[in-house]
Amino acid sequence: MEEIKEKVDRLEYALMRLAYTQQKTEMELQEFKREMQEFKNEMQEFKGEMQEFKNEMLEFKNEMREFKDWSKKNIENLNRQWGNLANKLGTLVEDIFAPSIDIVIKRHFKIAPDRIYTNLLVRKNGDELELDIVASSVKEKKLFVVEVKANPDREEYVERFQRKLSMVFEYLPEYAGFELLPIYAGFSMKENTVKKLSQLGIYAMVVRGDILEIVNFDDIRKS
Repeated sequence: MEEIKEKVDRLEYALMRLAYTQQKTEMELQEFKREMQEFKNEMQEFKGEMQEFKNEMLEFKNEMREFKDWSKKNIENLNRQWGNLANKLGTLVEDIFAPSIDIVIKRHFKIAPDRIYTNLLVRKNGDELELDIVASSVKEKKLFVVEVKANPDREEYVERFQRKLSMVFEYLPEYAGFELLPIYAGFSMKENTVKKLSQLGIYAMVVRGDILEIVNFDDIRKS
């Protein structure tokens, strides 16, 4: 009997241990479920914050795009108005383009002109040829002829410049044998004007911010 009682006691103890273990496991499982639910809630909240952040970034990008479009439009309008005003005052060449032509030629053509003339007027046999800007390099045998217009998109201005170019060496024979590099300039130009100039082998120069830029330089160099 004593042996049976001992076995029963051991069985009861084992059952108690099993019940305790099950209860502990159940409590740990409930705690794990609670923590997982909290984690899911935090992740859901994080997703919401990320979506809100994405929406704010998208709104910011749209605002920046609108600002860029507005800035570009207003700068172009300002340049155009500035050009019209300068043209009326007769100072477009002297005040805007002539002071920077040396820098433009150095930056694009890697040449330092040794002579630069503005508003050059040459008379011959009762006729005359007037050129806005002429720059030359004797060493490199390059001759730059620049025509500046406040309204450069007018087709007749481009045609008139072509006629001038055909007479350059007749009126300036001292530059015979030089390579003629024509530049047509304005505050801004329409894309079709630039394309036409590229087809004619004439460089198109405009104002970009606070500098002068030849916008079809690579196109002409490739052709």
